[in-house]
Amino acid sequence: MFIHETRVRVRYGETDQMGYMYYGNYAEFYEVARVEMLRSLGMTYRSMEESGIMMPVLEMHAKYIKPARYDEELLIKTIVSKMPGVRIEFKYEFFNEQNEYIHLGETTLAFVDMKRNRPCMPPEDFQSKMKPFFD
Repeated sequence: MFIHETRVRVRYGETDQMGYMYYGNYAEFYEVARVEMLRSLGMTYRSMEESGIMMPVLEMHAKYIKPARYDEELLIKTIVSKMPGVRIEFKYEFFNEQNEYIHLGETTLAFVDMKRNRPCMPPEDFQSKMKPFFD
């Protein structure tokens, strides 16, 4: 299992008139957490795309437990619980400044060969960096 933590502050423009983070912005926070998780492994979306592999989102689920509020710093735990194959599944656990569990998100992405526009296995360097977490 691989777990990475990212901290993100809720900005004013991401909230509604109640001061709660607008529900549609959670997906953007998933992406921030995912990108930072990849970066922690020495990988980027850009490097994958330059090697001919893209990662479109296939599914997304969200469970809103408590609202994230304006100016709160959130802790987002990004969890990959099984070794990625053609698909990679991410779970996102959000915690507020009081360390209360406030949100659960899940996304499934696919690795796609950009030339053939077909699903493929992840790049070898990505697989080798993830493998130690699943032995």
